[in-house]
Amino acid sequence: MTIARSRATVADKDLVERIVHGDLQALGELFDLHEPALKRFIGRLGVSPADVDDLVQATFLEVPRVAARFDPSLVVKNWLLGLATIMVRRHRRSLARAAARLIAWASVPAQSAAESPATAFENDEVRRRFQRAFAELSAKKREVFTLIVLEGLSGEDVARALAIPVNTVWTRLHHARRDLRRALAEDSRELS
Repeated sequence: MTIARSRATVADKDLVERIVHGDLQALGELFDLHEPALKRFIGRLGVSPADVDDLVQATFLEVPRVAARFDPSLVVKNWLLGLATIMVRRHRRSLARAAARLIAWASVPAQSAAESPATAFENDEVRRRFQRAFAELSAKKREVFTLIVLEGLSGEDVARALAIPVNTVWTRLHHARRDLRRALAEDSRELS
């Protein structure tokens, strides 16, 4: 760890400590430091771009409530990514409940959303194939894959952030990679 990174880690932990004591300016500083990373992470979890900013804000609004339980052995960014993951899960459950109520009210069977023209022309074929395969992963596999492969966290950090055993992290990552390889191979055969 570089000296600058070490100082940033200490500064982050000081901000969390100040938040515990009611310093909302520290919350603003923490937001300024970590908002871009959380925004990118939440977007990578497949959240609608219209909901990403709301979930970033919800994550930071949760910080004062849970800051007293922050474990100083954690990296603050990783802790925030874990909180964001929880907020995304809550959001998805809320959307699922709302959709179920609407479907029940309208007595109309659920229909899958049609692919938009913008999505159809997005980037190149390889990226579209990966996105389709990635979207088919379960939420738990997608979270672990995103945290380790795309965000660069260690398995131990992901285990702490998600409050799951480290062996579960590696199992989910293994299955996510296997599922991605299988989906991409099937997609390639269909194109042939």
